[in-house]
Amino acid sequence: MGHALVAMSLPGADPVHKISIIPRGVGALGYTIQRPTEDRFLMTREELENKMAVLLGGRAAEEIVFGHLSTGAADDLVKVTGIARSMAMRYGMVGALGHVAYEEERSPFLDIPGAVARREHSEETAREIDLAVREIVASAYAKALACLRGDREVLERGARQLLEKETLAEAELAELRAAVAR
Repeated sequence: MGHALVAMSLPGADPVHKISIIPRGVGALGYTIQRPTEDRFLMTREELENKMAVLLGGRAAEEIVFGHLSTGAADDLVKVTGIARSMAMRYGMVGALGHVAYEEERSPFLDIPGAVARREHSEETAREIDLAVREIVASAYAKALACLRGDREVLERGARQLLEKETLAEAELAELRAAVAR
């Protein structure tokens, strides 16, 4: 429910089509399906930040509702860290690092397991990249927390509905949100 609510709260986020607490595949304890309204080849910094906030919505909901964190967000954390690292190292989206690419996109055809990428920047720059990544992720997490704290009642009601029905469709989510707003 956390992922869905954050997505529904942020401008430009892909619409939520369906959410479920039925486990699918290895490691997925449920899912949130978002369908883009159009094909995109480019993403702005704000769109990437919002995407990260949506990914962190489940973890933020855990903290708000239970007051502790679990291992449930492991895959989301990997994805978020990858986006933040790309923002810092490939897209030139961190002012302190300049408009410089510190990493090139690697060809999947030449990706040899166990091979170490050659680093072409200093230790100092590596530290700045690490700090920037941490700051980007922390900002996205704060955004997710803010969205959910503002919609706590919808979060609670939605979680109860998910426990009863196991799956909620787009129309049910909109209805839930509208009912709480009244």
